[in-house]
Amino acid sequence: MESVALSSKGQFVLPKAIRTRHHWQAGTRLVVIDRGDEVVIKTAEPFTPTSIESIDTPSVYKDKRLSIADMDRAIAAEAGTKK
Repeated sequence: MESVALSSKGQFVLPKAIRTRHHWQAGTRLVVIDRGDEVVIKTAEPFTPTSIESIDTPSVYKDKRLSIADMDRAIAAEAGTKK
């Protein structure tokens, strides 16, 4: 475990070993999460979060619907374990 000291501006430098291990370079966006008795630093998500469509949203799939058995066969065939 390594320790760092806060500057008068509240800044600190992450040790080089940690930056190297996580491939963090200058400009890497990090998120700081306060969990009460600990602080977590992790990389910011590169994409904005998405949400699942409402159940009322019309499907864009226009072909015939597949049964569960059809889907199982397709998965097995793709996995190389044909039934």
